[in-house]
Amino acid sequence: MNILSSPAGTVKAKFSAVAFDLDGTLYPDFSLFFRIAPFLVKNYRLLRAMGKTRAWLRKSGAYEGNFYELQARLMGEILGEEAEKVREKTNRLIYRAWEPLFTDIKLFPHLRETLDAFRAAGIRMGILSDFPPEAKLKNMKLTEYWDVMLCSEESGRLKPDPLSFLELAGKMGKNPEDILYVGNKLSYDVGGAHAAGMKAALILPKWKKRPAASGAFVFSDYRQLRDFVLH
Repeated sequence: MNILSSPAGTVKAKFSAVAFDLDGTLYPDFSLFFRIAPFLVKNYRLLRAMGKTRAWLRKSGAYEGNFYELQARLMGEILGEEAEKVREKTNRLIYRAWEPLFTDIKLFPHLRETLDAFRAAGIRMGILSDFPPEAKLKNMKLTEYWDVMLCSEESGRLKPDPLSFLELAGKMGKNPEDILYVGNKLSYDVGGAHAAGMKAALILPKWKKRPAASGAFVFSDYRQLRDFVLH
């Protein structure tokens, strides 16, 4: 337990740092679905190749070298195209083209007030996403909250590989056990956080069945997370 000072006085917090996944965690999936649907249809083959490549990379866990070069090479083998061409298309049609879609996207209710409460309590906050988060967060008007913003691709390992979580801990200047990681995927977020020695919280819609013995704090309302961390 940490005793942290805030402008409102002394606040007891269970963690000195809280980190978040981005997609599906800061906003509900449906907020993006209708915006992104035309991209999904138009670029189906490219997205399918990326999905298959990332599934292999997650399962393998033993690859080396530059992540983006390897991703492009594997996608190129699936598509029958040169790796450099695939890398350019992926950057242009997926990484860059999707970023404007996050402008004024509908966030989860009570997210901002929860982040404000954590910041006021002196808790360090970070982002760990499987896709570059900076431009998305800027368009979501959430940039000011984060001490660290990290893409797992930069570590060369996608979630749930613990390496990306450990790199996050290092950049935040915290031991893994001092960090609560918040995500929306049991396997990628909770599993990865636990493998790295972090505690985990899982945001789950009320209508979804709660996982048995996940070892995570499960919540559907960000006020529940705020009260869990600050008490």
